Amino acid sequence: MKTKFSFFIICLLLLVGCKNNKSAQAEKIDQDSNIISIIFETDMGNDVDDALALDMLYKYVDEGRINLLAISTNKESEYSAGYIDIMNTWYGYPNIPIGVIAEGATKLDVDPHFVRAACTLEEGGNPAFERTVKNHVDFPKSVPLYRKILAAQPDSSVVIVSVGFSTNLVQLLDSEADEYSSLSGKELVAKKVKYVSAMLGCILSENPEFNINCDIPSAQRLMQEWPTKIIVSPFEVGEQILYPGSSIENYFKWKEPNPLVVGYASYMPMPYDRQTWDLTSVLYVVEEDKNFFNVSEKGVISIDDKGIVRFKPSSDGNHNYLMVTKDQAEVIKDYFVQLITKRPLKYQSEK
Repeated sequence: MKTKFSFFIICLLLLVGCKNNKSAQAEKIDQDSNIISIIFETDMGNDVDDALALDMLYKYVDEGRINLLAISTNKESEYSAGYIDIMNTWYGYPNIPIGVIAEGATKLDVDPHFVRAACTLEEGGNPAFERTVKNHVDFPKSVPLYRKILAAQPDSSVVIVSVGFSTNLVQLLDSEADEYSSLSGKELVAKKVKYVSAMLGCILSENPEFNINCDIPSAQRLMQEWPTKIIVSPFEVGEQILYPGSSIENYFKWKEPNPLVVGYASYMPMPYDRQTWDLTSVLYVVEEDKNFFNVSEKGVISIDDKGIVRFKPSSDGNHNYLMVTKDQAEVIKDYFVQLITKRPLKYQSEK
C-alpha cells in the first residue's frame, strides 16, 4: 500500500514538473515570438544612409528586439561586403552571414569611396579595423544564402528590409530547388517571408529614383511578382528627415576609429546633414506599433520603363506606402539621433 502511494506521489510530482516545464517553454516561445527576424538587403557603398540603417539594426540586436539573420549586398564591389564585415566585427556580431550579388546591375552605380575609405584605413601600417572574412571570395552568393536562411525559418516569419536594388530579390524568385529546399524561389518566399519593407521610388511625383533606376526591370518584376506584402518608404519620406552631421562630430569620440564615423565623414565634406531614406524602412519594421508614420490604403504599385512609380488604390492590392507629416519627421529625427548615438552593447562597459 505504501509502495503504491509513493508511486502515485512520484507520478504526480513528475506531472506537475512537466506542466511547469511546458509552461516555461511556452512562455519563452511567446517571448521569442516578439523578436523580429530580418534580412537586410543593401547597396552599401552608394550612400551613407545604408551605414546608418545598419547601425540601427545592430542596436536593435543589442536590445534583443530583432534577429538579424543575414545581410545581403546588391552592389558589385568588394568594398561593399568588406565594409559590412568590418561593421559586423566592430559591433560584436562577426557571425552574421554576408551574401554578395552575382551578375549585379551596374547602371548608374557610383564609386564606393566611403566604404573603401574604411576598408583601406590604416593605423601604424596595419588595417585600422579587424575583419572576420579575410578574402572576398569567401563570402557566399546572396541567392543561395537567402535560400539556406529562409528554409530554416518558421513560416511567414521573416521580414526583408530592402534598401538598394531589387536584383537579388528577383534572382531569388527565379531560383530553383536545391539542397536547402525543394521549393522554387517564389514558393519559398511565399512560405517563409512575412513582408518586404523597401526604400524605393517617388510616389508623389514622377521623378526617377536611384534604387529603381539602377535596375528598372528587377524593380518592375518585384512589384509584379513578389508574393507577399510590400511596404514602400518612398523618396519623399527620407527626404524630409535629415540626420544631423553634428551628431557624428560630437557624440562618437569615446571609441576611435569608428567605421560608421569614418564612412560618414568620408562620404561628403563635413559637416553635413544627410537624408534618412534607408533608416525609415528599418524604423517601420521594428517600431510599427509606435505610429511614427502614416500608412496609405492598400493598392498596387507599378513601375514603367522609365522608372516612374504609380500607385493605384485597390482593396485586393498587396502594396502600401509610408507618409510623414512635418511633426512626425521631427520626432523621427530625434529618435534616430537617440538610437544611433547610443553605445553598442559591446562597448557599454568602457569609459
